[in-house]
Amino acid sequence: MKIVDNVKEIRNIVKEWKADGLTVGLVPTMGYLHEGHKSLIDRAVAENDRVVVSDFVNPMQFGPKEDLATYPRDLEMDSALCEAAGAHIIFHPEPDEMYHDDFSSFVDMNTLTSGLCGKTRPIHFRGVCTVLAKLFNIVQPDKAYFGQKDAQQLAVVTHMVNDLNFNLEIIGCPIIREKDGLAKSSRNTYLSVEERQAALVLSKSLKNGKALIESGETNAKKVIKSIYDEISAEPLAKIDYVEIVSWPTLEEVDTIDSDILCAIAVYIGKVRLIDNFIIKK
Repeated sequence: MKIVDNVKEIRNIVKEWKADGLTVGLVPTMGYLHEGHKSLIDRAVAENDRVVVSDFVNPMQFGPKEDLATYPRDLEMDSALCEAAGAHIIFHPEPDEMYHDDFSSFVDMNTLTSGLCGKTRPIHFRGVCTVLAKLFNIVQPDKAYFGQKDAQQLAVVTHMVNDLNFNLEIIGCPIIREKDGLAKSSRNTYLSVEERQAALVLSKSLKNGKALIESGETNAKKVIKSIYDEISAEPLAKIDYVEIVSWPTLEEVDTIDSDILCAIAVYIGKVRLIDNFIIKK
């Protein structure tokens, strides 16, 4: 496995692969990889001849008060996981390789990004769309792999690829959880022992909300209240949002009678965590 840090080299390598008729899968990440990322790489390896994992903490998607400087990074650990999973290249550019000094072009969206995480992170998805558009252009993958834990991101990137006619397929993959139910996240490392235990309220409340729907409840507000009340009972939890929206269009719903996403964002102490479930009717 090779680590590449510049655009010209990764393009040349992929060009050679394509000339040989090989298919290419891309797993975009911000590094500090865990089993959730590995599940994406595993699927990419199974479905493509060659796999590129991008390992880039994208400054454009962090707000001024967010954790860009402290976001966990460990390229050595990431390399070991990627190599064990069978990836062929890690694309690990520095920010100035992706964004030169006079960079001024952005990819934005006026649907799908205003709600959920977009309410409190107004610049986030412009940064996500811009960096992903660049990665798709640089790597030219046949397929790109994203986890359902970031469900809004999955919906946004799928919509962007369709709007802008990128010649690739977006593959959504299931949430990977710890044995106790907590969704795997690089930010879990920020949690203290007490906060780690408190964070279990996210998956527990979602499990109960999903069971409520599966038992026949169709009133979205009742399901939201059930989840909200359960999380609120945890002293270390501060709710950002609990919402049920249509999937994948992310519009508010009152009645659960078609495909929906139930998504939450919760601060445990100072750590913002997200989780969700999707029900398809």
